[in-house]
Amino acid sequence: MKIKVIEKSYQNVLAMPQEKHQKPTHQMAALRGILKAACWFLLQSSQFSYEKIGMEKLGKKEPCLVLMNHSSFIDLEIAAYLMADREWHIVTTLDGFVGKAWLMRLLGCISTKKFINDVTLVRDMHYTVKDLNASVIMYPEASYSFDGTATPLPESLGKCLKLLKVPVVMIRTEGAFLHDPLYNCLQVRKTKVSATMKYLLSPEEIKEKSVDELNQILAKEFDFDNFKEQQEKGIIIDEKFRADGLHRVLYKCPHCGAEGKMHGEGTTITCHDCGNTYELTEEGYLKSLTGETLYSHVPDWYRWERECVKKELEERTYRLDIPVDIYMLVNTECVYKVGEGRLLHTAEGFRLTGCEGQIDYCLNPQASYSLYSDFFWYEIGDMISIGDEKIQYYCFPKNGENVAAKTRLATEELYKLTKCTKLKTS
Repeated sequence: MKIKVIEKSYQNVLAMPQEKHQKPTHQMAALRGILKAACWFLLQSSQFSYEKIGMEKLGKKEPCLVLMNHSSFIDLEIAAYLMADREWHIVTTLDGFVGKAWLMRLLGCISTKKFINDVTLVRDMHYTVKDLNASVIMYPEASYSFDGTATPLPESLGKCLKLLKVPVVMIRTEGAFLHDPLYNCLQVRKTKVSATMKYLLSPEEIKEKSVDELNQILAKEFDFDNFKEQQEKGIIIDEKFRADGLHRVLYKCPHCGAEGKMHGEGTTITCHDCGNTYELTEEGYLKSLTGETLYSHVPDWYRWERECVKKELEERTYRLDIPVDIYMLVNTECVYKVGEGRLLHTAEGFRLTGCEGQIDYCLNPQASYSLYSDFFWYEIGDMISIGDEKIQYYCFPKNGENVAAKTRLATEELYKLTKCTKLKTS
């Protein structure tokens, strides 16, 4: 999927009026039926199946909050199909509205900006369940999983449940990540996808439990490992492109420690610094073809990279300083390419400079618990986004710099470290 891009000067874009907020409106029932049929057709390629547990507890016209894990684009098709018997409104990042805002609103989409404290979103969700008497679908992880395991949930999620006071339903998919992992360059594999739709919490249970207890329940529901599931169930993925782009996730060599030298292509990933090569087997394991297998599990390798980043931050040696192309989003007409600059990320947070000195934007480490970074964003390239409720910058590293995964890890670990420091000094 591509997105409309227009080149325009930074000053001209800055002078444009901001996108005006619009409250959610009732979803068209006819459009919902058409969408269900279209999604069912699209899901047939994955032999989609589903199971419902306890859903008889939910009234036919009772609004609920649906929480769903986020593994690939097919999640949207699953949600639309499973919720077709009732009005639903799905929380969608604002860039998803570009070029088709009218359609997205007719479909019931609620716009938001990722990893930004968005009070308006909470109000829209409350308005949807109380005034429209409709359900809200939300991917609380906010971004696709890079390594097939859960990404951090916002600490405010339990408070959100308390505020909405509606039943919570969980949709958990299996096989969606294996079907179309983000790193694999939009190449779909021939794997089965299934989902379980479960009545998770009643309004009475939400009322009697503390915010911490609710967050613990949700964390347990969002604990998964797609590679482990593949291995345990003996799922075979024999596509010859299954390791294409794997270096986006496994960017650091565990043998020599080199970064940015890994390359995933075909069925293998190789370090072009020391020559060590691993095969991603049909069963989902990593196997060294050149020596000792240090990591046989993709998430284990990724966790090791996280620990390396954490150590760099603790020792204050972590530093990202790269040239980038800068894009901006101020309305839903298009994304504007405004020029070039440099993105700096250290223990002090982010700093973006560019457009001949016109941009000098800083973001502190406590601004967000995670980062909106993506692989092959709208087929433009790997992307890192920073911003606030007023402005968002989309930064595309030049020269093929493979930093999206490491920067997300650094943002998450820096948030935790600075939060602990803040608690100790308060």
